[in-house]
Amino acid sequence: MNAAANLAERIIGSQTDTTITTGASNPAVDPEKFADTTTKMLALTWQGKNHVTVSETYKPKLVDPGDVILRVTGSTICGSDLHLYHGAVVQLQAGDILGHEFCGIVDEVGPDVTGVEVGKRYVASFQIACGECRFCRQKLSSQCDRTNDSSVHNILFGSRTAGLFGYSHFTGGFAGGQAEYVRVPYGSVNLLAIPDDVPDEKALYLSDVLPTSYHAVQDTRVYPSDVVAIWGAGPIGLMCAVFALKNGASRVILIDSNWRLAYAKSKLPAVETLDYSALPRGRSVTAEIHERVPGGVDVAIECVAGEYAKGWAHYFELMLGMETDTSEILNEMITSTRKFGRCGITGAYVGFTNHFNVGSLMERGIRLIGNGQAPVHKYWEEMLEMVRKGEVDPLLMVTHRVDLSQMDTLYAKFDKRDEKDGIMKVFVQTKWSAPPAPGAPVLTTL
Repeated sequence: MNAAANLAERIIGSQTDTTITTGASNPAVDPEKFADTTTKMLALTWQGKNHVTVSETYKPKLVDPGDVILRVTGSTICGSDLHLYHGAVVQLQAGDILGHEFCGIVDEVGPDVTGVEVGKRYVASFQIACGECRFCRQKLSSQCDRTNDSSVHNILFGSRTAGLFGYSHFTGGFAGGQAEYVRVPYGSVNLLAIPDDVPDEKALYLSDVLPTSYHAVQDTRVYPSDVVAIWGAGPIGLMCAVFALKNGASRVILIDSNWRLAYAKSKLPAVETLDYSALPRGRSVTAEIHERVPGGVDVAIECVAGEYAKGWAHYFELMLGMETDTSEILNEMITSTRKFGRCGITGAYVGFTNHFNVGSLMERGIRLIGNGQAPVHKYWEEMLEMVRKGEVDPLLMVTHRVDLSQMDTLYAKFDKRDEKDGIMKVFVQTKWSAPPAPGAPVLTTL
């Protein structure tokens, strides 16, 4: 499917209305155009399905007048990076530099950049916004009209979302931040200054996980006294629980099948957990939810993604290319939610699904909300203040600190989700990183 999408893009041709240079997924793809060939750097690159490597490439150079070159001091791995690792997202090309969450120190600025200073610390939004289109003017930065040139994306979805760092040519083909340097287009728009009293280990997560979790709760409308069920107890699910409780939810139920439930409970004693793998044979998640919450929950939030099949039917349909996403969790959410309740999808879904329970959705008046990629710009200033005041502590989810040189090993371990590794969320250091901040994990060798 990936090869077919790349071929289709070549045949159709990319869109021509973007206002920045796209396709620079690794400076080495066109050194004359994209690279500072006087300087080498390390970067994590995609080489094929379930195959990534840390390799040497060139430092990026300023390409457009609004560009900033950032010296990366912190990055991480996200559950959505695993969709790339597994080849579930189309238009990947060998050598693409991955990573959409990063912070760092400004190394160079283009002539049109304002409000960004060389030598200062900034965190980048995972999406690339122009700051001027109708969506950007409303701070809906993830839906920017001007930064993604993928024709395949345009045909499949009906219109294009914003370009994303390190997330294939389906979102513009931009090199990501799992590297020692990164080019940030529209740097004046897509960088947020980090105050001196906020360490990188907390500021980094303003790039994605904090705004994504907060947006899922706000967009799906969690009100005081609501009972909320969250599918997926990873970093996003955990932080969704934090924000649901902060919004006044009376109960939060986390649903998963591994050690992360116990981890979440240790950090948030107020949450309830549901291990679906421990249910009696023949008992469904929906039946368990209705027993705990007669009539169903007020709000259901999906924090998993569509590539993980639970049953054999969807497993084979995914494997044979008969669907791109399973509907199993969506169906569980719909049938576990009260009449006229709300279901939000914040996990990544990339195309089509089979066996979707549209009847329950329609007949019981369930509001199914595609939360979309979170508009980081709408929330990150507010969230920075929450972090500064101690209202939200990102370190709640951070279990490890690793070096960029071990990023390929990290992908394999993060994918396995093995209890003995216990990897929840990671801070990835580079040679430019400061020593660990107080309370943050120390360096681990994988």
